[in-house]
Amino acid sequence: MPRFSTASGLAAALALVPALAHAVEPPVAPERKQLVIISFDGAHDNRLWDKSLEMAKRTGAHFTYFLSCTFLMTRAEGGKAYQAPGQKAGRSNVGFAQSREEVQARARHIWQAHLDGHDIGSHACGHFDGKGWSAADWKQEFTSFHAALANAWKAGGIESEEPQGWADFAAKDIKGFRAPYLSLSDGLLPALKQAGFTYDASLVTKGPGWPSDADGMPRFGLPLIPEGPQQRRVIGMDYNLFVRHSMGVENRKDSAAFEERALDAYRKAFAAQYQGDRIPLQLGFHFVEMNGGAYWRALDRFLTETCGRQDVACVSYAEALPLIAKQKKADRSAF
Repeated sequence: MPRFSTASGLAAALALVPALAHAVEPPVAPERKQLVIISFDGAHDNRLWDKSLEMAKRTGAHFTYFLSCTFLMTRAEGGKAYQAPGQKAGRSNVGFAQSREEVQARARHIWQAHLDGHDIGSHACGHFDGKGWSAADWKQEFTSFHAALANAWKAGGIESEEPQGWADFAAKDIKGFRAPYLSLSDGLLPALKQAGFTYDASLVTKGPGWPSDADGMPRFGLPLIPEGPQQRRVIGMDYNLFVRHSMGVENRKDSAAFEERALDAYRKAFAAQYQGDRIPLQLGFHFVEMNGGAYWRALDRFLTETCGRQDVACVSYAEALPLIAKQKKADRSAF
């Protein structure tokens, strides 16, 4: 989860953005569709896989799921072999699957999401902070991720059920990445390019923004959005709202109030772009229902009232990229 809950940490995160990439010139045509891009980090709890896939079908949204690979292995059978850069073998900040049955259900959910048109991305493996990692360190983590994904059905003890096409999916279709803690290093970009990723979604921006371009790699940033009675800005992610609302301590008693505040923030952030330059709105979530599920409920309500509009598209990062490129081309041809 992002650690940028303090003013100094957030300032440091934002200071990275101009150094990492230069901004792509935004499209200017007013008739463009408003894109809404929803992503989930971790992608582990099988109950929330069910809930998110049902939400997507009901609202017409496509999501990006940034998967942590240690949830595709049990500690006993696969976890001992996993070793993150600079860590002892068998360590993970987010743990491992508790059973083969859990791995089985998760593999089936990932495949169903793929068939439903969702985007599966990488959130690395053990959720370690890579701010000091070299390109070789990131490559090591990416290798572990792809091995875990390719091996998921075997790790679940149901290798005979592996669907046709899974091997190609695991090898070729994981094109997006989000760094744990949104924490970057100089080695990340070259490692991403070498590993065949086509976009990164690890940045933070001062407001909704077009993807930047870093040596040919599109890089998306979660925006700061106004929230609460004073409309103070906060990263558009459930964890940061959780810290804002309850200091990161679970508070179910005020869950309904937190839901309304979150929904109001989502609506206002959307309206500012919908009525303005139609810059894509990105919102991030985790597979954890913080403060009694306030932020997931707010998301469900927001998507229900938003995604059905004719001039709105609730899309994954993978779907957004060609739409943005097409709009840029159309805008340039108008001059």
